[in-house]
Amino acid sequence: MAAAPQKRPVPLDAKYDNYDHPVESIAQQSGHPGFTTEQQDAQLAQLRMMLESAGYKERLDTLTLLRFLRARKFNVEASKQMFVDCEKWRKEFQGGVDDLVRNFDYKERPQVFEYYPQYYHKIDKDGRPIYIEQLGKIDLNAMYKITTSDRMLSNLVVEYEKNSDPRLPACSRLAGHLLETGCTIMDLKGVGLSKASSVYSYVGSASAISQNYYPERLGKLYVINAPWGFSGVFGVVKRFLDPVTVNKIHILGSNYEKELLAQVPAENLPKTFGGKCECPGGCMFSDQGPWHDAKYTKTPWWAKEKSAAAADGATQGQGGPGVASAGTAADGATDGQGGVTAEKAQNPLATTESNKEKAARSSAPDVQPVDVRVSEPPTAGAGAGAGAAA
Repeated sequence: MAAAPQKRPVPLDAKYDNYDHPVESIAQQSGHPGFTTEQQDAQLAQLRMMLESAGYKERLDTLTLLRFLRARKFNVEASKQMFVDCEKWRKEFQGGVDDLVRNFDYKERPQVFEYYPQYYHKIDKDGRPIYIEQLGKIDLNAMYKITTSDRMLSNLVVEYEKNSDPRLPACSRLAGHLLETGCTIMDLKGVGLSKASSVYSYVGSASAISQNYYPERLGKLYVINAPWGFSGVFGVVKRFLDPVTVNKIHILGSNYEKELLAQVPAENLPKTFGGKCECPGGCMFSDQGPWHDAKYTKTPWWAKEKSAAAADGATQGQGGPGVASAGTAADGATDGQGGVTAEKAQNPLATTESNKEKAARSSAPDVQPVDVRVSEPPTAGAGAGAGAAA
């Protein structure tokens, strides 16, 4: 058994790192912030230098680059290619991800939820945001009468960005240490053979975005109400996955409550899953969590005006533009569509709308379903499997 890595200072870079939340992980795993080796620090510096030489100026902060390096087992060339591909995609997807997260309005969310509930709801015992999917009602034909596949994917990407900022930074502030991953509950109740092909097809198509462009976001995954035979299939496929990733995945049948409640406080788990929480208007529409608490949330990069975001350095290591830091922009900066109230500046997810209307601002498939995509063996040459260890 390998010895636990030694704790070391996070190798911060004054040009790109302007964090306003904890940056050290408590997970004693090699390559994580606070537990890197001298060689890994050198590989981090090499990757940043290579990207700067190639003309990249954004998202070069330490925490972001370490996630790309971990996803490719610290193979610098493979990590560089992954980063380059990600930047190309960010510029091309729906006219640009940075503008999309500021301007996208998923008004049809409550109607889509009738067929595919997917939402964030409070935190687990490790302080990570909980993300829940219920796959049993998926009816793509009906959903495509309400929305389009392009809008569903746009919503997916917007929620990845919001998970990166403000959700994870707020959770980190509350916990007092860095949190970079989430806890996913995937409910397969009602997913029979008749729905299996459409369900897995959708999850598979969405998974490529997370796997390729939002690496290292899987903390734990609980697959509950797994149908007969699911565990057997996973038992075969997991041989192709990284052991660290396999240890994060828990395949449970209908008697899942004891194991799930060992990770999720009963007061934070919706009653429909055996918990005690009953949010007014429904847990799936509440988006409750520390990211709505003024003590822990701050204006995310995407809620700031472009010029302010550039001056600020925007990224806090969780997914923003990450240009060279040059001070902190004033709270309450506009998003290009007019001014914001003091409350909105402090917490851009705050709203006076009803819970159902509020749902239009939250929830979408998190990265976790992607990280457990089990149809692919480890990537040749890069040394990273589907859903590399976080």
